[in-house]
Amino acid sequence: MPKTPFRVDVFSTKPYDIHYLQRAVLQKGGGDQLDLRFHDSHLNARTVALADGADAVCVFVNDDVCAETIEDLAAGGCKLIALRCAGVNNVDLRAAEAKGITVCRVPAYSPHAVAEHTVALMLTLNRKIHKAYSQVREGNFALDGLMGFDMHGKTAGIVGTGLIGEGLARILLGFGCKVLAFDPSPNEACVAMGVDYVSLEDLFAASDILSLQCPLTPQTHHLIDDKAVLQMKRAVMLINTSRGAVIDTQAVLRGLKSGHIGSLGLDVYQEESSLFFEDLSSSYIPDDLFARLLTFPSVIITSHQGFFTEEALSTIAETTVSNIVSFRENGVPGYEISV
Repeated sequence: MPKTPFRVDVFSTKPYDIHYLQRAVLQKGGGDQLDLRFHDSHLNARTVALADGADAVCVFVNDDVCAETIEDLAAGGCKLIALRCAGVNNVDLRAAEAKGITVCRVPAYSPHAVAEHTVALMLTLNRKIHKAYSQVREGNFALDGLMGFDMHGKTAGIVGTGLIGEGLARILLGFGCKVLAFDPSPNEACVAMGVDYVSLEDLFAASDILSLQCPLTPQTHHLIDDKAVLQMKRAVMLINTSRGAVIDTQAVLRGLKSGHIGSLGLDVYQEESSLFFEDLSSSYIPDDLFARLLTFPSVIITSHQGFFTEEALSTIAETTVSNIVSFRENGVPGYEISV
């Protein structure tokens, strides 16, 4: 007797999520196994009622899967939380374990996508591409204010050398940069490429360009604070394509005002859940700190698009669907996360 379709409520969905997930379901032959129900809203304690009766929920980076949300999910019959991302900082893993809910994720999708976007931010800030684009469109072909520097020969520091950090190191070495890194668990591939591992303090002091590729943990929360900024080279270029809360925004604002931070490129922001992935062009930006960041000509912010390539979205969807199908069939997803 065929099983009842496994109901999966997918939150924070955009048209591209629906397209790639539905395609992955068809590719995996799960069309008669999975009942995907898409919700535009974020999953949190206020919206969790939408998932009442679901066997699983599928969530993204700005969903708030706190203990209260998990309690209501469990009461509604949910057995699986499937993250379609690598980070798990927005899920209370202990609460999930206590309620017997399995958590899984997509550990890797396209490290090249994020690494390449990181370099795009570096090049744009350095060569003032954003300013040049606007000036030329207005008929201004002067070069005043567009001076950059050769990346060749500069020292680039990377905090976190997982797959994304490794990919970034490879690109920067190709530019002729000297690459330093900090990671509690050095990556042998990076060492073989010629990356030098140093202390965090030495990394800050030596880097002309500093890029954050680390996960958000209690140890990395506000890793970049006032003390860290003062340890950095004056006029350092700071890039964050990891998680927003790795940076203390107020400390970075002070660093920009003092000139200690010369330029800043962000693809993530600590309070991004009320901003990113939404069109606020006809409204206003409710976050005063974010609005202040936008006043600096040496700041570029993209809205968490580092992962946004065809290859990455395909892999995310395929891995997510595989996780769910595996759990439905044998009770164990492919990439389970435990406390």
